[in-house]
Amino acid sequence: MLRTTFGGIRNLIGRLFVHGMPGQHRTRDDDDDDDDGGGGMILGPVSYLDCIIFCIFLAPQLIWNVGLLPTIKCMLEALPFVLIKIPIQFIYERWLSSSDDKSPFVRKASPFEDFVIRCVRYAFANIPPKIGRVFFSKQVALPFLKFRMLRHGYFRSPIHWREHVTANFRGIWVIKDPLATPDFVLYYAHGGGFSMGSAYFYLEFLLSWASVLSSSGFKNPAIFALDYTLVPDASYSTQIQEATEGYRYVLKVARDPAIVCVSGDSAGATLILSLLLHLSCKDASAKRYGVGLPMPGLAVLISPWTTLVSSRHTNTTSDYLNAEQLSTYGKQFAGNKMSWNDPLVSPGCCHDAAWWRRASPSNGIFIIYGEEEVFSPEIHDLIARLNEAGLRIESEVEEGGIHAWPVASLFLSTAREKRLKGVKGLTMEIRKRLSTSNAAKPM
Repeated sequence: MLRTTFGGIRNLIGRLFVHGMPGQHRTRDDDDDDDDGGGGMILGPVSYLDCIIFCIFLAPQLIWNVGLLPTIKCMLEALPFVLIKIPIQFIYERWLSSSDDKSPFVRKASPFEDFVIRCVRYAFANIPPKIGRVFFSKQVALPFLKFRMLRHGYFRSPIHWREHVTANFRGIWVIKDPLATPDFVLYYAHGGGFSMGSAYFYLEFLLSWASVLSSSGFKNPAIFALDYTLVPDASYSTQIQEATEGYRYVLKVARDPAIVCVSGDSAGATLILSLLLHLSCKDASAKRYGVGLPMPGLAVLISPWTTLVSSRHTNTTSDYLNAEQLSTYGKQFAGNKMSWNDPLVSPGCCHDAAWWRRASPSNGIFIIYGEEEVFSPEIHDLIARLNEAGLRIESEVEEGGIHAWPVASLFLSTAREKRLKGVKGLTMEIRKRLSTSNAAKPM
């Protein structure tokens, strides 16, 4: 038992050196397959060195945006957890407990994955959103991405991306060839409980997805990542207005709604479902947005927050989400202008089968989520409801999986196959459902 324990700790610490030093990486990821599409970019997993550099970028931004004293207070409050509670729990649950006593996620997670998720679980439940949002901000995420690119031998991204800012919405435009018309457009809304997150934090994930899309057979795939206004800067309906204008822009660029796939994770997936309901709403008395715009070709959703406030949201031993905090975030997002159980703001509250049939994209909806996540019961119910309504709805549930794992695993997992499993699965679903002139390559 002690040999196993010390061996696990040694492997955990070894990741800093084996995966963390610039000289230990090839300029591409470690496999020789063609997932980068010959001009894409899939970086290696996040290492402990990356975590240290991230904190270096984070510290001055916290002091500047939050203040020195609140930052110090937050750090002091976290110290007992970081220095005492997490190491004791980590060692005991990983190496001193029987398999039956471990959570489903711990049984399948690597030590690094387990360690990071424990930290995220603490942060989600205890760190105020005004501090949490700095973690995911452009000022931290963008230099961190540039550092990771440099560490892997990239001085600039081989995939073109640029900021797109207008008076009504903003986001990041990613495209393989900016001089050519896209043959597929993914419209993506990020997660973060409506209070945190940014398109910049998701940029590496989206650049990796663009690489996989390219290798799957699309000649010029494009992604527009919406960077919507966060709570408390604004509440509903600001975000759905921005989502609608972003969608209008995507339709203009794509020229054909059939090649547009709307997507998002967590709160971003909520926005996407709300957008579909707004586009198809026939209640003239409701405050609707985007009525008259064509429906997209497909929707693929990652761990959607289907119902903003629900008694069925319960904490699990595996997931990092906190049900109580989610309820607070959901009510803050709904604000004073809308009931938090109105279907236009909380799509899981829509029980109108005819409305859902109108809201369905022409090639249906695909949902991927984790068996152990807080949202699992509500997601399962929505899928059953859409099936009963006759929609083309398919889903994939990850056994022992947690919230938004296709996004998190890209950064945390070591094996390339495991890191890309989520985006590859989503891409295969897209290729299967959207008819194109190019035959899909095997994934």
